Amino acid sequence: MKKKLFSLMCMICLFTCTAAWGQDVALKTNGLFWLTTTPNVGVEVALSPKYTLELAGAYNPWTFKDDKKMRFWLVQPELKYWFCEKFEGHFVSVHLHGAQYYGGFKKKRYDGYLAGGGFTYGYDWILSPHWNLEAAIGIGYARLWYKESPRTICEKCHEDKTKNYFGPTKAAISLIYTF
Repeated sequence: MKKKLFSLMCMICLFTCTAAWGQDVALKTNGLFWLTTTPNVGVEVALSPKYTLELAGAYNPWTFKDDKKMRFWLVQPELKYWFCEKFEGHFVSVHLHGAQYYGGFKKKRYDGYLAGGGFTYGYDWILSPHWNLEAAIGIGYARLWYKESPRTICEKCHEDKTKNYFGPTKAAISLIYTF
């Protein structure tokens, strides 16, 4: 009986807390990722009237014709400052990113990781009471650690490499649903 009562109280608290977060949570997807056949989703939560925290992720498991592939998973947290109010108008942000990748399109295969961060500018248009459209572009840094090898599978043929990348680190045209 006590377990049932405890479970019921937890459920009530959960639904009460969820209702209290109304219009402060957004679910989004980046259309540019979908153009590369990469499923992706992001969740953004309001921290205050001017700050939100987003956690986005993407995963590409596909292999294309002629064994061309670029399999990867990516996680990108982002802290945004809104000049007007959350989920409306101009914003600037700082983002981090981490990923693991494997693939290649020509003569080489790359198997590795990346980590870094950067800065983003964006704008959010309100389409209706629950739907928004967001465009964002970011620049920053990424450190890549990878093994480079010929496209044929050969464990002993790889070469360990690292690379420092400075440039675009985020591009998004996202469809957003706010709760």
